[in-house]
Amino acid sequence: MRLMEEFYLGDTVAIARSLVGKYLVRQLDHETLVCRITETEAYVGAIDKACHAYGYHKTPRNATMFGPPGHAYIYFIYGMHCCVNFVTNPVGEPDAVLLRGLSPVYGTETMALRRFGKPTTAFSPYQRKNFLNGPGKCCQALGLTTQLDGMSLTDDRLFLCTSPTDAGLPPAEEPPFTVEAGRRIGIDYAQEAVDFPWRFTLRSLK
Repeated sequence: MRLMEEFYLGDTVAIARSLVGKYLVRQLDHETLVCRITETEAYVGAIDKACHAYGYHKTPRNATMFGPPGHAYIYFIYGMHCCVNFVTNPVGEPDAVLLRGLSPVYGTETMALRRFGKPTTAFSPYQRKNFLNGPGKCCQALGLTTQLDGMSLTDDRLFLCTSPTDAGLPPAEEPPFTVEAGRRIGIDYAQEAVDFPWRFTLRSLK
């Protein structure tokens, strides 16, 4: 089933953890891309010095975080990458879950062309290892840009769900997995928030 707005209400850290193993669907004009979520990070505006909206600091860039839950917050970083977040909690509470990693399920070759301009059969070992293991890489592969900032995550063009069948595709093999928690990446400036164990990663048990 699709994850509706109600899913994104509650403890943002728990939501970030529960999204690991779910599926992200990106509908293009000619193809449906489906990936399994393998890594997320939680950001809680009220208390989190790593959050763009820490202390309820609102700017034109982060305004989407203050809006309704179940919407995409997409921002541009380092002058070269886009990152997509899933807004959580009620209007006025600037919380979000950052998408950090994916595993391709359907549309792999389209994503490969977007990432490296070549099919997966021509990937180097480095490219294979670094296909979808970062927020900017995920956005590049799925064609997610700031033009889609604020989009509802129940929109047919971009939604999260529990199975590829929710996108009209055959079910995927789902080996057992566990979710590991750890420190978030790239937030050395965030004082005590550096140590919050709010990064969640899928570890296969197969």
